[in-house]
Amino acid sequence: MSENKLLARLQQGTPILSDGAMGTMLQEAGLTDGGAPELWNVKQPEAVRAIYQGYIDAGSQIISTNTFGGTSARLKLHNLQDRVHELNAAGVRLAKEVAEPAGVLVAASVGPSGELIDPLGLLTLEEAIEIFAEQAAALADGGADFILIETMSDLREVEAAVKGAQKVTDLPIVVTMTFDTNFHTMMGVSPAQAVQTLSQWGIFLIGANCGNGPGEIEAIMTEMAQNRPQGIYLMAQSNAGMPQYNKGVISYDGTPDVMARYALTMRNLGINVIGGCCGTTPTHLKAMAAALEGAKDEPILGAGTVNGAEIEDDESRAARRDARRAARRQRVSD
Repeated sequence: MSENKLLARLQQGTPILSDGAMGTMLQEAGLTDGGAPELWNVKQPEAVRAIYQGYIDAGSQIISTNTFGGTSARLKLHNLQDRVHELNAAGVRLAKEVAEPAGVLVAASVGPSGELIDPLGLLTLEEAIEIFAEQAAALADGGADFILIETMSDLREVEAAVKGAQKVTDLPIVVTMTFDTNFHTMMGVSPAQAVQTLSQWGIFLIGANCGNGPGEIEAIMTEMAQNRPQGIYLMAQSNAGMPQYNKGVISYDGTPDVMARYALTMRNLGINVIGGCCGTTPTHLKAMAAALEGAKDEPILGAGTVNGAEIEDDESRAARRDARRAARRQRVSD
């Protein structure tokens, strides 16, 4: 049985800062649209290692590997489906080279397969389990501290990824889903349903990532915090605001100050692991680390509280969601 370093850190009771966006940083380093990020683990290892190091230098205590699209189903889009083990194991080893000396944990990133599982698609659950098992075996061989199944929308695919990982490794498994469709996943899963279902599967760290920015994820994590079973820890990885398109270039409107405030909000909700997703850079992480350090002696308000308020009821939460949707529509119309 592998030592559960992640659980040991969670049990210390202080918020853990994770990292930011891999894709954003790879694009800044020169990855072009249509390129396979995982191929950089062997073709541009110094660039990938530098991204890992940048997050560690910014204060990240967990870094995620450049393996998000590392299943054979995703690599097939680049005719790399026969290099699953090589590319995934290389991504983890690069991370371990810089993380281990710094005492930082390595989360082996596993993203969606890009395929729909029956009855919605042609991929069977058993086939999906094998696809994820192949990737998880490579990630474990690389020396990951835990498996991070992220950006999921379908509980059936989460089930396949969890079962696939469990089939080949005893590494801890963490799951985050993305709730970017009216505060549900694209497949209609609510934050409460996610945390309750995944906890029944033995997942002890559950959360949300990506989405429509800090304002949205506050409502999502509030719902998770209000519905988490005893002994379950929570993780939030928000995008750095909303994407902005300017002359073919995508940027995000969440400044370091915005992300610092988001980090404090998550801390006050009792969220255990706090990081960023798309658009989040080491500059954002430095601001988040400083904000969390500045608040380290302040009490954590705990589950179901926002800025000192009492536990929010369903009607109030729905009203806040409607207000945020209206604000987003106004920004689009403007």
